[in-house]
Amino acid sequence: MDVMTVCSTCEGAEGPAFADALRAALAEAGLGVQVRDWPCMNACARPVSLAFRAPQKATYLFGDVTLEDAGDVVAFAKLYAASPDGWIDDARAIGRLRHCLIGRVPA
Repeated sequence: MDVMTVCSTCEGAEGPAFADALRAALAEAGLGVQVRDWPCMNACARPVSLAFRAPQKATYLFGDVTLEDAGDVVAFAKLYAASPDGWIDDARAIGRLRHCLIGRVPA
């Protein structure tokens, strides 16, 4: 299962409903992404940070994500789910979120 982790410390920058709003957007899109909060992801200079990971897939860390990026997060989740190894070569479909990428780690 694909997992999106949202920095709960960073969430304060966007309000306590940040992860809930992303959960709702992903569910509305019919994506089975587990969204969980984590106390700190050590990307404090770029709040709000979030990460995507799944078994045998690359892990992605994003920073400077806002609620306005929810549609781009959903677009990324679709690409990620469709990719067998999680490697996204053409990120144009994820809009502004592609500029929020901090790092990508191979599986």
